Amino acid sequence: MSPLQKIGTFGAALAVCFAAAYGVGTAVSPVNADPEPAAHADAGHGADPEPEESGGPAPAADTTPGGLQISQDGYTLDLATPRVAAGEPADLRLTIRDGDGRAVTGFAKEHEKELHLIVASRDLTTFRHLHPVRAADGTWSTRTTLPEPGGYRVFADFRPAAEEEGLTLGSDLAVSGAYEPTALPPAKATATVDGYEVTLDGTLKAGAQSELTFTVTRDGEPVTDLEPYLGAYGHLVALRSGDLAYLHVHPHAEASGDTPSGTPEVAFTAEVPSTGDYRLFLDFKADGEVRTAAFTVSADEAAPGGTASAPASPAGSGPASPAADGTPASEEAPHGH
Repeated sequence: MSPLQKIGTFGAALAVCFAAAYGVGTAVSPVNADPEPAAHADAGHGADPEPEESGGPAPAADTTPGGLQISQDGYTLDLATPRVAAGEPADLRLTIRDGDGRAVTGFAKEHEKELHLIVASRDLTTFRHLHPVRAADGTWSTRTTLPEPGGYRVFADFRPAAEEEGLTLGSDLAVSGAYEPTALPPAKATATVDGYEVTLDGTLKAGAQSELTFTVTRDGEPVTDLEPYLGAYGHLVALRSGDLAYLHVHPHAEASGDTPSGTPEVAFTAEVPSTGDYRLFLDFKADGEVRTAAFTVSADEAAPGGTASAPASPAGSGPASPAADGTPASEEAPHGH
């Protein structure tokens, strides 16, 4: 075949390839074609809710757990201490910044404090509930010692004075040292802390309100003189295993701390967004000292159509399906917050 014939054959083959490619592209869709509007966008994702008279669904409530974002609603957690050494006292410093990057200096008190700082290890075996001090320039600082190396999450729970609602922002913290992964503590019905025994009664149901009751005893006797701490007879933090989502729980009115306790029980209402394992950290004050009882709890699916879980069984009626691990408070949180 002569050179001219070869060139002609190559050109014909190339033309066939281009024609085939064009045909495939046209059959799929033009690249610059405008997408067709969706018939119905999901509520809560920028779509206007359907009118009430049409029987359409109401806008979905924002149920995103706290602590998963470093920035939200124009506020950012600026953690100035991203790394500390295991077993050594360290100063944690942070600033809450507004949308213009300026340090926020005005805060409203929630549970008697302007800012609650929660520090938890990724394996949920170490927990700290701290109350840092704010300088005039808006920098918060507190001193703590984290015993084990590994990844940690820092949560700032606060409400700016200019806002009606509070926020929980989260940031990662690295604790240096030889790290060995630790499994999530197993489920047990009771935690023992400095001679105090705390029993959890109740279950968690995903997407539904759940009633949780903690009963404090010592030497087999009920502790009826619990002392107020942060405006209540107990303060509960719930973290989801895996991503450490920070969940809000609310103490019942009788646990507000406005009147003498007179009971060893502290009750809360909790709502978790998904099934899976959670860690519950209960702070309570007795004999002038704050202690922390830690529980591992597994959340099941709520009953179809249900909006609330079944009431908790009476205290002492038997072990509950959620449970505690009994880790001493000295390993979970510092005393005397």
